[in-house]
Amino acid sequence: MANISLKPPPTHTGRGLDLNVGVEKLKNVGSRNLPRLHKLGIKTVCDLLWHLPSRYEDYSRIILINELVPDQKVTVQGQVAKISSRRIFPYFRKGFGGQARRNLTIIEAIVQDDTGGVRAVWFNQPYIAASLPEGTRVSLAGTVKLDKRGLYLASPSYEKLRDDDHFAYHLTHTHGLIPVYPETEGVTSKYLRFLIKPLISEIQFEDHLSPETREKNGLVDLATAIQKAHYPLTLDEANQARERLAFDELLLFQIKSLLERRKINQLKSPAIPFDKEFVTDFIKHLPFELTKDQKIAVWEILKDLEKSYPMNRLLEGDVGSGKTVVALIAALEVARAAVRPDGERGCQTVFLAPTEVLANQHMDTIRRLIAHTDTEVALLTSSNAWSTYSLGNKAEIKRRIASGKAKIIIGTHALIQKDVEFKNLGLVVVDEQHRFGVNQRAALVKNKELVPHLLSMTATPIPRTLALTIYGDLDISIIKEKPKNRQKIITKIVPPSGRQEAYQFIRSEVKSGRQVPPEGPPPLLGLKGKLSASQQLRLALAADMKAVQEEYKKLSELVFPDLKVAMLHGKMPARTTARSGGKPSKEEVMRNFKNGFIDILVSTSVIEVGVDIPNATVMMIENAEFFGLAQLHQFRGRIGRDVHQSYCFLFTTSAEKTTNQRLKAMTATDDGFLLAEKDMAIRGPGSFFGTEQSGLPDLAMAALANVELIKKSRAEARTILKEDPNLKNHESLKQQLLRLPKMVHFE
Repeated sequence: MANISLKPPPTHTGRGLDLNVGVEKLKNVGSRNLPRLHKLGIKTVCDLLWHLPSRYEDYSRIILINELVPDQKVTVQGQVAKISSRRIFPYFRKGFGGQARRNLTIIEAIVQDDTGGVRAVWFNQPYIAASLPEGTRVSLAGTVKLDKRGLYLASPSYEKLRDDDHFAYHLTHTHGLIPVYPETEGVTSKYLRFLIKPLISEIQFEDHLSPETREKNGLVDLATAIQKAHYPLTLDEANQARERLAFDELLLFQIKSLLERRKINQLKSPAIPFDKEFVTDFIKHLPFELTKDQKIAVWEILKDLEKSYPMNRLLEGDVGSGKTVVALIAALEVARAAVRPDGERGCQTVFLAPTEVLANQHMDTIRRLIAHTDTEVALLTSSNAWSTYSLGNKAEIKRRIASGKAKIIIGTHALIQKDVEFKNLGLVVVDEQHRFGVNQRAALVKNKELVPHLLSMTATPIPRTLALTIYGDLDISIIKEKPKNRQKIITKIVPPSGRQEAYQFIRSEVKSGRQVPPEGPPPLLGLKGKLSASQQLRLALAADMKAVQEEYKKLSELVFPDLKVAMLHGKMPARTTARSGGKPSKEEVMRNFKNGFIDILVSTSVIEVGVDIPNATVMMIENAEFFGLAQLHQFRGRIGRDVHQSYCFLFTTSAEKTTNQRLKAMTATDDGFLLAEKDMAIRGPGSFFGTEQSGLPDLAMAALANVELIKKSRAEARTILKEDPNLKNHESLKQQLLRLPKMVHFE
């Protein structure tokens, strides 16, 4: 992603160093390497200095040759006693075009110190023989290996020692904590060290944090942070440097969040009176009892709706925790209680779902729960349109939406079209796995005077402190408690040797009236290269269809020939029409599965999270080791939505994979919040959240595990905006805010 780290603005310069100058002005940057540096996001000196190491190689200790032991990473300093170069017979190397024939050149040197000598061996680097003639004093850094001839250093880094150095300690590549950078073809860490090391001594930034602020938060100054991030003397120094730079990035993000919140609070929305009597009565008529967490969430949302500025709330709940009914209660309050400026009662609510299957499911659920009311609910997707008061075509449904008769409108992106008009939109509910940004929201508002309230729902459990960073401009409601009478899902890891036993158990479950929705292998596994969005979609759908068809054939013909097996994949039509040629549609398959006409449904990971089949009690996940914990938990959440005991089988490709940390965590608990913490610990915050999804830069993303730093950055952001609301005295911060993208969320 683009480098959006907190950097000094162009007006800031170092001592004799213009940070905004292009890297092409630097020594050792030629026309050949310039586009390669650009590929890494390095265009200016400032970009280069903020291209931070991903790790360090520890060559802090200089080891005497007689103290060397195998498999040690060491620095050895001595004199080249002998060096030779030889070629051996051609060998074959596999390449993309088949096998290529090459000669192998071996360079071997004997380096001696006062305690003895050791071999250093390089392959296919013939220039080293000329660079290190006999008598050269040299510093070597590498790993000690052992062969039949004894110890040797395998392809070590090397630097010449000056004659006036006495075993010099101030080296770039072979002594100390050596920075290893993110690289690209033609730009190695060694090359980047050549570029960065000379610049470090010239750094002198004007720090945007005051000495008092740095002291209060235990932070080093900016110049020291950059210096020690690249060339620390100890790992503690490196950590202090990265903490300061991460604090800067978090601070910037927190300020952005607070400014977004302030901007939202200046907008006007319809104020929805809280009719406690109506809400209480509706809850009493529900066929189930709300949990304590659901009741708290309802209260928080309805109190937000009373305000005359837009609600901007995230409803966060584990899979199957009952987020939809909470949103429905808010929608009914909007439909019934809102009084618009023209005196007419009732505003509209939009439920945006990521897929048609989920939109249809929401329609079925909501229609069932409000059957005793007179509220009209409409469905509008790319292939489907109807309402509880009309079975008309799309044009008719759009007219009912435009007239305000349809109070709750459920759909997909088909709702965000120019020809879809809302008479009085009061609330937008954005369902899980759906990104709904500023532009889409503006498309729904259509330049109306009042901005709708926004409720975003996610099934990705995130600890509150971290959620406040990722969703900084949102208020948060959390549903942890599961509905009553839900049994814990029994989860088992199944190696290849245990498949038949698992299949027998599944057969017995089906015979007793239960159903099975298995997950196939990840359809995008191994997909690489630069592809357009349409190309990626076509490849995904093709892989999706192939994976499903293969698994369907195996299960229906070989494993469960006595059961009713069906398949579902991305290339199937959403709805059966005249143009679908009689092929089964997603809607038809899901309806048959829900009605019990299908015993086992084969799908892939692209099939919608949140699909609710109460009678489904067994989940089979093929190639389970390829999925992340959050994904596995989402899949498992599609079962266990009834009083019956449910089971999840994690099929692995080999016995060794049963030791996978993620799979073991799945068997230990079904608490989504606990699993989210484990997943983040295993994969790191960047992989867990997805850097591009969150909008957070890399250092801030890595710092999400540091709760204390998050709290400090948020407190400092509040202090800055309280004392300087328009950032007149913080020009550096203001410049950086302009470079940040608009707020992005997971919805």
